[in-house]
Amino acid sequence: MRILFQGDSITDGNRYKDEESRWDKNHQIGHTYAYIVTSLFTMKYPQRGFEFINRGVSGNRTEELVLRWEKDTLMEKPDVLILLIGTNDVCCGYEGREYDEDASGYEERYRLLLTQARGQNPDLKIVIMEPFAYIDAQAPSDIASYDFKKRKMKNVQAKSRKIAKEFGAVFVPLQHIFDKTIDTPSAKYWIWDGVHPTEAGHGLIAGELCRALNKILLTDIDF
Repeated sequence: MRILFQGDSITDGNRYKDEESRWDKNHQIGHTYAYIVTSLFTMKYPQRGFEFINRGVSGNRTEELVLRWEKDTLMEKPDVLILLIGTNDVCCGYEGREYDEDASGYEERYRLLLTQARGQNPDLKIVIMEPFAYIDAQAPSDIASYDFKKRKMKNVQAKSRKIAKEFGAVFVPLQHIFDKTIDTPSAKYWIWDGVHPTEAGHGLIAGELCRALNKILLTDIDF
């Protein structure tokens, strides 16, 4: 069974990306929640033949994901697709011209991606992970940009939940787990720059994803 992680830097984790290095199994998954999840499932279920693949790329928004979807998703022919995308759509999208505050473009592109994936494999299992950020930690110097990001993040999160329901995907909420822990002991302990999780933050994500995958894979990872 092929299980594909797809997304941006939160998934990427500085993995080796060139095909010439695919032989190096020590650097294919990266050092994010994807590594934690992969290690737990392959350790506990060696007989199940799980093959985890990471194709997250740092800096990606849904725009970039559309451009590489054929090569990095469809050609991989996953049985399970795990998507975490949207943080850069929010945090890299305010430059005086890329408003899309209601996240309609985000929704349109997300729907296109999943329509293509399901068109290739009608039995594809999909996990949509909620984009998240601690925007208050970014110490905005531009109040307009700060307010825009706060509003758009809520819209992106709502769109991701809507898309998950539309495609019968498993939805994994993430913002609330960081909201609950963000002050214990501090925001930087979990999300060091307001966007990228620390090792502890990736542990929180991995726990939520393991519980979701247990339902899909009929496994019992106790995290």
